[in-house]
Amino acid sequence: MLPPKFKRSKFGNYLSEKLYVYDKAVTDFVWWDRQKRHANYMISMLKENSIATLVESIPFDSRHEINTGVEAYSVYENKGIKFNVVDYRDPETGKLHRFVTTLPMTINPGTIAMLYFKRWTIEKTFNNTKSNFKETKAWSSNTRSLENQMRLTAMSYNLMRVFEEISKTQQPELIHPSDKKYSEALEIRQQQAQKRDRFVNPLFFQARVSRISSYTIRAVQNAIITGMSLQCFMSSLVARLVSRPQLIGEH
Repeated sequence: MLPPKFKRSKFGNYLSEKLYVYDKAVTDFVWWDRQKRHANYMISMLKENSIATLVESIPFDSRHEINTGVEAYSVYENKGIKFNVVDYRDPETGKLHRFVTTLPMTINPGTIAMLYFKRWTIEKTFNNTKSNFKETKAWSSNTRSLENQMRLTAMSYNLMRVFEEISKTQQPELIHPSDKKYSEALEIRQQQAQKRDRFVNPLFFQARVSRISSYTIRAVQNAIITGMSLQCFMSSLVARLVSRPQLIGEH
């Protein structure tokens, strides 16, 4: 999700922009066009049978790393509704992907492509809440109760995230086991791609938000139950860190 930009509405409360990233499905362009007025935007895959007319091309910096793989950025129209389409060819596989979005054309097309590929990271957050926090049922049908449940769940998740991220900063030369596994998998993909004269998009090698480990969550729960000091608790998380892998295939 894009960083929220808060603005005051005519009612005095604060609203934030929201971005919905979802798999290819039926896209109601009229409905999403109305949502833009409420600062709600979307990114999805453009269906092969979508009927749309090219209106104009959108200029972008093809030399910037953020736009790696982007072949075209254009405005299309369907039944009088305009939206933007990104033609992205995966440098690793050569496959062409077409992303549709209602985001402003000032957003880099490469950012739009990467946000779609990163949607699974968002799903991992829900996996944490369902699998580790056991938040699988609503507490009540009352709107206020549901809002409180969501707030408390988000607070719990953020607390776990803070602990895990801080632990990673204690020993900068070390990384979390899940990050090592991810880096090694990327290295294998990079080496395989280079054999085909291709490469993995370098943006995948940048820092990422991973799923909070079950160990971290259990450690927090145990620390609360046993009254463990914060220092001892954080030391246990740091002890889980491992050495960085030696990568040789990065583009």
